Amino acid sequence: MAEKKQIPLRLSSRLYEAIAAWAEDDFRSVNGQIEYLLTECVKQRKKDGKYVSQKLDEEIELDIK
Repeated sequence: MAEKKQIPLRLSSRLYEAIAAWAEDDFRSVNGQIEYLLTECVKQRKKDGKYVSQKLDEEIELDIK
């Protein structure tokens, strides 16, 4: 099994809460959910051959109430 890397990650509280709720729905830890989501994004990118948006650093709108 490959060694896992640890990285510091800063998230807005709104984004963290949204991921935490999603993780709970999927019976995963927040860390597990983030790893799952990143893995799925990488798979999709490899499948589509698309590159990351040029607007990566722009603030995102979250429809969280």
